[in-house]
Amino acid sequence: MKHLISLEIFKPDTSSEVTLPYAEQGIQAGFPSPAQDYISEYIDLNREIVRHPASTFYSKVSGDSMIDEGIDPGDLLVIDRSLEPADGDLAVCCLDGEFTLKRIHLCPDVVWLIPSNEAFDPILVTPDRRFEIWGVVTHTIKSNRRPRPRKARRQ
Repeated sequence: MKHLISLEIFKPDTSSEVTLPYAEQGIQAGFPSPAQDYISEYIDLNREIVRHPASTFYSKVSGDSMIDEGIDPGDLLVIDRSLEPADGDLAVCCLDGEFTLKRIHLCPDVVWLIPSNEAFDPILVTPDRRFEIWGVVTHTIKSNRRPRPRKARRQ
């Protein structure tokens, strides 16, 4: 099974604010609550999502080794290279010159790369392999809008 992904990197533009209306009381995912009559707060997505602009990158997911974690092909990753990787982090790793997205399990003498899809086996990183944790994923942005079928055009 193929674990490796191609990684197209995009640098975020944090030179301007991305200010959007913010429902400060939240949105109920359980029982409905009365709708807010007005929105008085705004949130800057650049400040919320990008903590370290000089070391943060975006990339789109390809492959399905993380689908059981809700990470699908086409999702957008926010990757921070300045963070020290910790056991259990979702990380973009470079293994033998190719990128892969996995949960990392850090043991004293070895590293395991753990997929979230039972069709894929965990990868044991041995000393004979070139390995680097390229960055820690801090956010996953996904589209929740289902694709709509295209209507046939009349000739």
